[in-house]
Amino acid sequence: MDEIRLYKSPWKAITLMLLCLPFVVIGIFIISREPFWSTNYMMGWVSTLFFGLGILIGIVQLLDKKPQIVINESGLWDRSTKRRVIPWDQIEGAYLISLNGQKFISLELDESFEVKVKQYKWATWLNKAIGAQKVNLHLGQLKIDEKLLTEFIATMAISDSAQRKELLNDLPNGHFAKIVPINSK
Repeated sequence: MDEIRLYKSPWKAITLMLLCLPFVVIGIFIISREPFWSTNYMMGWVSTLFFGLGILIGIVQLLDKKPQIVINESGLWDRSTKRRVIPWDQIEGAYLISLNGQKFISLELDESFEVKVKQYKWATWLNKAIGAQKVNLHLGQLKIDEKLLTEFIATMAISDSAQRKELLNDLPNGHFAKIVPINSK
C-alpha cells in the first residue's frame, strides 16, 4: 500500500537552536562576570536556563524521526490525535486556517467520529469561535505547501477507494515538499 509520510523539518529545529544560542552565550558571559547572587548574576542564570531549554527542545526535535502525519488508502493518521487512523469515510472535508502565523488543517468530521481526548467546554467554544474543528492538524513543524496538502486531503475525503489508490500512485515524489517520500509496502 502506498502512503505519504510527513516528517518534522530539521531546519526548523536548527533555526530554534541557532536563535537560542546567542542568549545562552550571553547568559554564561553574565554569570562569569557578575558577583555571586547579584541581580545580573540571577538574570544570567534565567537567560541561560530558559534559552538552554530551547536548545534542548531543538535537539529533541532534530532527533525525532517518527512521522507526524501519514496518509494512505484507508485514512489519515496524525501523531497528535491519539488515534490510530481517521478513516476517509469519516472525513467530510478539510480547510486551512492560520492562527498567529501557525498553519492548521481543520478536518470536518461526521458525528460518528469520537475524539479520544475530551475537550473542555471553553476549548470547544474557542474552536468554534476561531473557525477550527474537533481535529486540527498542526503544520508548524512541517516544511510543506499547506494549500496543496489541504486540497489533497479534501480530494481524498470525497474520493472512493479506487480513486484514492490512484491519487496516491499518481502523486509525484516530493509533491508537497522535498522531504515527503512515498513508500510502498
